[in-house]
Amino acid sequence: MMRGAKAVMGAVLTAGIIAVSAPVFAQEVAPEQLALARKYIDLTDRGAVFETTVVEIGIDTMRQIVTQNPEIVEQTNTIIGEVIAEYRGRKGELLDQFARVYAIRFTLEELTEIVAFYESPTGQKLATANSEVNADLRRVLQVYTNNLRTEFFAKVRSALRAQGVEI
Repeated sequence: MMRGAKAVMGAVLTAGIIAVSAPVFAQEVAPEQLALARKYIDLTDRGAVFETTVVEIGIDTMRQIVTQNPEIVEQTNTIIGEVIAEYRGRKGELLDQFARVYAIRFTLEELTEIVAFYESPTGQKLATANSEVNADLRRVLQVYTNNLRTEFFAKVRSALRAQGVEI
């Protein structure tokens, strides 16, 4: 579920608010539907996407500043820690945006079924295992892609050679 969290529906953190640039967000959603969607998000937020994203942005900011100003590592590190702390209470804003996406895409009945599943022991196990499973899937895909890239190139080169083209 969270695999596209960083890019979900064009969400951009600007001036302390989350601005969303997708027209679908102007759509009316029943409060009970939004509440169920948020419950689903809360039940499945095992990857700590918000915290991970803020820390990654902090690391990127640190690299950018320190690369240009290596003499201010300590000061920058301290300030980045303070700014990260400022964002700790803001997780709900992003999760509310995620919930809105689900509330628009799923009916009240569907959300009820989804929440019921994720409240079950099997649903809880799936939610808990998802981040580890996704990491494993990324590794499998990386190995597969690397092998496919080599094989694909070899086949193209072989076909070109058969036509008298050397590369």
